[in-house]
Amino acid sequence: MIPVVDVFAGPGGLNEGFSSFGDREVFGTVASIEMDPVACETLRLRAAVRQARRHEGKIPDVYFDFVAGRLPLFELVSAPEFASHWKHALSEVHQHELAEKTRAASNDIIRAALAETLESKAPWVLVGGPPCQAYSLAGRSRRKHDVAFKDDHKHTLYREYLNIIREFRPPVFVMENVKGILSSQHDGGGIFQSIWRDLTEPEPGLTYQVRSFVVEGDPDELDPADYIIRAERYGVPQARHRVILLGVRSDLDPGQPSILKVRPKVSVWDAIRDLPPIRSGVSTRSGGDAWEAWLTAYLEGRQELNLEDSELKKLPKELDLGAAYLSGYRRQITGDLADWLRADAGPGVLQHTSRRHMLKDLSRYVFLAEKGRLGERPRVQELPKRLQPQHANAQRVDAPFADRFRVQLKHNPSSTVTSHIAKDGHYYIHYDPKQMRSLSVREAARLQTFPDNYFFMGNRTQQYHQVGNAVPPYLAHQLAEVVSEILGTSS
Repeated sequence: MIPVVDVFAGPGGLNEGFSSFGDREVFGTVASIEMDPVACETLRLRAAVRQARRHEGKIPDVYFDFVAGRLPLFELVSAPEFASHWKHALSEVHQHELAEKTRAASNDIIRAALAETLESKAPWVLVGGPPCQAYSLAGRSRRKHDVAFKDDHKHTLYREYLNIIREFRPPVFVMENVKGILSSQHDGGGIFQSIWRDLTEPEPGLTYQVRSFVVEGDPDELDPADYIIRAERYGVPQARHRVILLGVRSDLDPGQPSILKVRPKVSVWDAIRDLPPIRSGVSTRSGGDAWEAWLTAYLEGRQELNLEDSELKKLPKELDLGAAYLSGYRRQITGDLADWLRADAGPGVLQHTSRRHMLKDLSRYVFLAEKGRLGERPRVQELPKRLQPQHANAQRVDAPFADRFRVQLKHNPSSTVTSHIAKDGHYYIHYDPKQMRSLSVREAARLQTFPDNYFFMGNRTQQYHQVGNAVPPYLAHQLAEVVSEILGTSS
């Protein structure tokens, strides 16, 4: 088993993809390092589940009792069939900030996790991506006049990644970041060019070939854009474009590695169509969750569609609000991604509730979802007057985020699922107007290709945040296949 060290781990997307690769144990995570306490709770739970499945051949029933709300966490972790796996998870996951001031402690964590590997000079893999807000195109546009922006430590957190490479010399590393890193500038120079040079030669006598997962060729002859992976080309139901670097230590001399194989497109509908239909809640100040309040918003939004009277009078079937756990659920999706999502899924569906919204927003949702069925995506200033936001700049042609209300069209991959989904659902409106809501945590997790049995700890906002911050595990699984070939292993 090839050890994996996962840094800036988030909720574990890269970790999940590598750890689940192959019919036998090819990769195994020995350390996950993350500073967010709630993400660490998710990592620990998943590490314990993974350990249980590895040793018992299946996920214990007590885990499904926990995710269904029938068993509290303290009883799960003390259950005889789970306790030893939980103990292992506590030693694997480290809530720790990677920073210059904590480098000594960071090195101690990694050195302990890799003790046997380093002594035997066996292969191992470093994976992770430094926090990316400072590189993102949206983040830079919001902060371009911020005097503190150029001093933001997120610009240079990759140096902590670089320090690990210098200190431990991994045979292979995988580093992920946002596409905006290609155009981001710092102190008058291009950030990507600086990172690429640093990673190519972290220190004298230590060099790497920094290769692309999707374009063959000599790294010295690649364009920066050649490192962009467009996830929708590889079976992910999401137009997620990220820079992912493959570093191979030069002494390994593997030749030209394989590149990712293009897979059939997967749409939003392909990924989430079998999840139970639910409706949104209504914010307390807008009338609460009563069906009547929801129906008022539904009818108001449809009145702006110029429908025939007979159509206007058609009322949707009353739907439930969803739940943290829904039992009696039959999965019906098919295909390679479906097999990935459904493996050991258990008897129910997890974390499938929609957030609450104001009535006016819900009216916008049903209007936009109906338009989406026609392939139309009106911008904010193109909404009917009664549905337009009241703030002063909504009518400006150059209004910031003029497309902030966006339906995820049924037959296309979704737009990028980001951590912004934790703030509001306006950019992630469900395509079905009769549900009139934004995506649930489970639907967002499906679009991010987390398996159906993957449970996110924390409150719903924290769950959304974790989902949006992750590398799609199904994509990471494919990256793992390339890395396994480089290291001379196979599934």
